[in-house]
Amino acid sequence: MSDLSNGENQPLMTTERRRRGIYILPNLFTTANLFAGFYAIVQAMNGNFEYSAIAIFIAMLLDGVDGRVARMTHTQSEFGVEYDSLCDMLSFGAAPALVIYEWALRGMGKLGWIAAFIYCAGAALRLARFNTNVGVVDKRYFQGLPSPAAASLIAGLVWVMTDFGWKGEDLRWYACALTIFAGLTMISNVPYWSGKEINLRKSVPFIAVAAIALFFALTAFYPPGVMFSLFLIYAASGYVLLVWRLTQRNKAA
Repeated sequence: MSDLSNGENQPLMTTERRRRGIYILPNLFTTANLFAGFYAIVQAMNGNFEYSAIAIFIAMLLDGVDGRVARMTHTQSEFGVEYDSLCDMLSFGAAPALVIYEWALRGMGKLGWIAAFIYCAGAALRLARFNTNVGVVDKRYFQGLPSPAAASLIAGLVWVMTDFGWKGEDLRWYACALTIFAGLTMISNVPYWSGKEINLRKSVPFIAVAAIALFFALTAFYPPGVMFSLFLIYAASGYVLLVWRLTQRNKAA
């Protein structure tokens, strides 16, 4: 009786092991995201700010991959969602705040660490609101600036200015203003295009393919300037969209 039961349950146990094994794959990307954020903090403490900025961009790419891998392999789980959110808090909340503080805000006294804290708190609140609003808000738009985009905005500033040879202390007021702007925009109600309605299986116009090719060419030519410009434009696009919506609402009224 016992042998028969073990024989019948063997396929079920094997399938369960495979399912548990597959869950490792998206979490590996999430762990790599966590490592990139931790690496950014370590390099900032050692004064290697260019490495810190690049690590934050790598964390952003890994954050986009883990969710897609989970959906493609049907391995979404509550653990993965919570783990991803905690790793995002480090990579896109604590790491950019510490990097910008060490690079430019340290010499500003209380204003410097308060600006860094505003960013860090904004990232935490943004992630918490995103987790609680899943399935409630319009999926076509984010509510507030996404934390990876805000982190890339901070990292892009550090990367491009370091590449130009500028020191953070010479740009501390600009860095302070951008840090506070990113922190407050994350917790705002400014709408940002999410791009979730893009279907890669559908045909696209030739101009779209040409634009993608041009983007990769420009990125390869000068990555710091292109990435910073891209996320600066994206950060401003939400306010443009907000003004357009208010204008249309006033016309309708």
